[in-house]
Amino acid sequence: MPTKIRLQRKGKKGLPFYHVVIADGRAPRDGKFIERIGIYNPVSKPAEIDINFDRALYWLQAGAQPTDTVNALLKFKGISYKFHLLNGVKKGAMTMEMAEAKFEAWQKEKQEKFVSKLKEEELKGKDGRKKRLEAEMKVNEARAKEIQAKRAKELKEKLAVEEVETEETTAPEPTVEEPVAEVAVTEAEPVVEESPVTEEPVAEATAEEPAAEEPAAEDENETQA
Repeated sequence: MPTKIRLQRKGKKGLPFYHVVIADGRAPRDGKFIERIGIYNPVSKPAEIDINFDRALYWLQAGAQPTDTVNALLKFKGISYKFHLLNGVKKGAMTMEMAEAKFEAWQKEKQEKFVSKLKEEELKGKDGRKKRLEAEMKVNEARAKEIQAKRAKELKEKLAVEEVETEETTAPEPTVEEPVAEVAVTEAEPVVEESPVTEEPVAEATAEEPAAEEPAAEDENETQA
């Protein structure tokens, strides 16, 4: 079995990271390895890829076969492209200077694409944050209007209750006053009608008494004389 360039899993459950190792093809995935040449952390944003360029290129030239995932990482870092250019130099298709110039141009283009992608993601992030902020503002405005309407309704109900209580306390009580007025009228009428009947006999008696007493006084004076 040829030598493999593979990933060796590390980390916790749900938070994995990987070592990029050179291992015998017959060894288990997380078993013994010959050399560790880098790390790969897919959890971080952006993903962390740190591979020793020279050692990875050396093992490719030595015939080591990368797994599919490692091959994608080597392409991303430009190691596979550099290996391809060096094979062209060996076959005489180009000179070393031409290979280096092409690799430098590739690196420059790769860097520009990477920076452009970062800016695009940053703009998307800003747009996303702006949209979330606008959505939160709309929700807050709706809640404020709802609270304001609720308070206005409560205030209106409170004022209505106070008005009813005020009317009840200031309203006249006709049912209590009318019977009292009727009783006063009925009691006054008999008193006015009976007073002349009782007073007339008394007045006649007092008028007759002095007429009977005057002769008696004169007789006494005559007797004394």
